[in-house]
Amino acid sequence: MRQVVLDTETTGLSPAGGDRIVEIGCVELVNGMPSGETYQQYVNPERDVPEEVVAVHGLSEDFLSAYPPFADIVDGFMEFLDDSALVIHNAEFDMGFINAELERLGRPPLPMTRAVDTVRLARQKFPGAPASLDALCRRFEIDITGRALHGALKDSHLLAQVYLELTGGRQADLALAGPARQQGLAGAAATQRPARPHASSAAEAAAHDRFVEEKLEKPVWRA
Repeated sequence: MRQVVLDTETTGLSPAGGDRIVEIGCVELVNGMPSGETYQQYVNPERDVPEEVVAVHGLSEDFLSAYPPFADIVDGFMEFLDDSALVIHNAEFDMGFINAELERLGRPPLPMTRAVDTVRLARQKFPGAPASLDALCRRFEIDITGRALHGALKDSHLLAQVYLELTGGRQADLALAGPARQQGLAGAAATQRPARPHASSAAEAAAHDRFVEEKLEKPVWRA
């Protein structure tokens, strides 16, 4: 099973208001585990980037001017996504931006049914607890020391780890156990104690017979 963990950085919060994507980052999961394949692309938004937003992700208009617009990278991006399910933190936000970019190019939108929203998963699993990416990384003891600035690929790597924890942990199946774990299980089996005898003693059997004679009327096993 192939899934793509996806994150975007943008010029603001509103695609309907003209905000655009400035970075896309993706991490491929195969059977629930990172495969090592990634996709990362800076995108020229063809507009200004407010200073307060640059303070969040560090991507200035001057820096982004050296990169291609979305129209020039869309084919490679869609090829990487293929038809895989998309794992996204606050999926409505990122899907809204991607679909706004696709709409500008006259392309069909990505259906929301493709998205697995990890915010929703976290709120179902931990009702009332903070569900931000930072909060979930702290909960699962995932290192975020290098996250002074947001980055789409960096955050996708973190989200991949969070998603694995939300869906059952980093080793959800014993089939994933490595040789050391398998040797440990074999060693435990080799040192297992022999079963103790459980047959009743003569005194216990006699006590049982007395109990049956005195307390039970016509026990079915003696019919």
